[in-house]
Amino acid sequence: MSEGNGRYALRLAAVAACGGFLFGFDSGVINGTVNALEAAFGASAIGTGMSVASMLLGCALGAFFAGTLADRFGRKPVMLATALVFGASALGSGLASSAPTFIFFRVFGGFGVGAASVIAPTYIAEISPPAIRGRLGSLQQAAIVLGLFTAFLSNYALAGLSGGASAPFWLGLPTWRWMYWVELLPAVAFFLGALTVPESPRFLVGCGKEAEAQAIFARLDAERAPGLVAEVRATLSQRGRVTLADLRVPGRFALHPVVWVGIVLGSLQQLVGINVIFYYGAVLWQAAGFSESASLATNLLSGGVNIAGTLVAIALIDRVGRKPLLLVGSALMVAALGTVSGIFWHAERAGTGAALTPSQATAALVAIHLYIIAFAATWGPVVWVLLGEIFPNRIRGVAMAVATLCHWLANFAVTLTFPLLLAGVGLAAAYAGYAAFALLAFFFVKVYLRETKLQSLEAASTDASAPGSQPGASAAAKQGMPRAES
Repeated sequence: MSEGNGRYALRLAAVAACGGFLFGFDSGVINGTVNALEAAFGASAIGTGMSVASMLLGCALGAFFAGTLADRFGRKPVMLATALVFGASALGSGLASSAPTFIFFRVFGGFGVGAASVIAPTYIAEISPPAIRGRLGSLQQAAIVLGLFTAFLSNYALAGLSGGASAPFWLGLPTWRWMYWVELLPAVAFFLGALTVPESPRFLVGCGKEAEAQAIFARLDAERAPGLVAEVRATLSQRGRVTLADLRVPGRFALHPVVWVGIVLGSLQQLVGINVIFYYGAVLWQAAGFSESASLATNLLSGGVNIAGTLVAIALIDRVGRKPLLLVGSALMVAALGTVSGIFWHAERAGTGAALTPSQATAALVAIHLYIIAFAATWGPVVWVLLGEIFPNRIRGVAMAVATLCHWLANFAVTLTFPLLLAGVGLAAAYAGYAAFALLAFFFVKVYLRETKLQSLEAASTDASAPGSQPGASAAAKQGMPRAES
């Protein structure tokens, strides 16, 4: 792969990752507005949880339909439509005058987030040369965390200028409305950028546009381009449009094992509780005794640590591999979450609720940020890379949709239940539960995941509908069964 090929692939991946930036911004902007929304709409605890979690229902729908739409119309048209959805949601969320209207636009925006979570890793995987596919795939998570950080920074700056999220700002409107309208800027940038990129060459091969695909492959990976069209063609079935039925083991009702691996990976990425930090950070730290200003400032620290961890992943993923990073990350998250749970348990046992002493607050800050960097350097980016790699060409769009749907449903469950856990069993029990899922994640990866580092996209996945299509594959691989590798 020449340097010029690498730069071209990087440019295309960066544009696709703009969807990830909006994914992160749209997810994080709610963080600094929770209390203001509660006051503006007179919401209860469950209403507040629904205002935050409502977006995730849209995410699940967007993820489910985006794969099918991308397989039917192409990756590029879905990216363009996603940018428009983000813009409309940002405008409508800021204009909302009631909780139902706000929830409607958050669900609508969630549709864009869900679509971006499918289309960006799919497109990046399909245009990336094997030697740098892990790093380019990690750009999706880097963009997500940068979007989160930008939302935190924007919220902090606007609240600082106005005096708080509920305080009046420009045009006499409450500040929280402007927090949502800031998203219009990156939404426009994403739309304009998506206009400049070509369609995925692997999608073009499936459409019979092989000459066009060959020209794009030549710019992406000149050394391998001559044989790539034939290699991709060999992995595609001519049986017509792909449906959910194609995700089953032939002759059985059971889902293909590799689809289960994607579902569990996507779900566990959320069940470890990471988005409790990013959706409820301000609420969490205020519950622990921090002021509103200190809580928003802590969000900035969390966002910065998240970015730093993701840069570590980009540096290591194509050297160390996917599986070792996930194993190390799981172990570190168990340790950090267990420590946080213990700190809050001692505070609750002392009869102070979750209010922490200065030493406990320092220890909790350190442990939570070790947890964030462990996630950001491993499970955050690596899962998105793997979901783009492990599914065969023919079913990639639909399989990605199902795995990402389950990712968003898990996210929804965690987000909706956190306010109830906070009010019911307390922070100690909540974090103990997230630690248990991190432990489960370690053993799942150890037993069921196989390494995909430096393999071609076709070799990294096996299509159950075409067993034996990859010469030299093991029997387990030919059946699509992920094999454990230490």
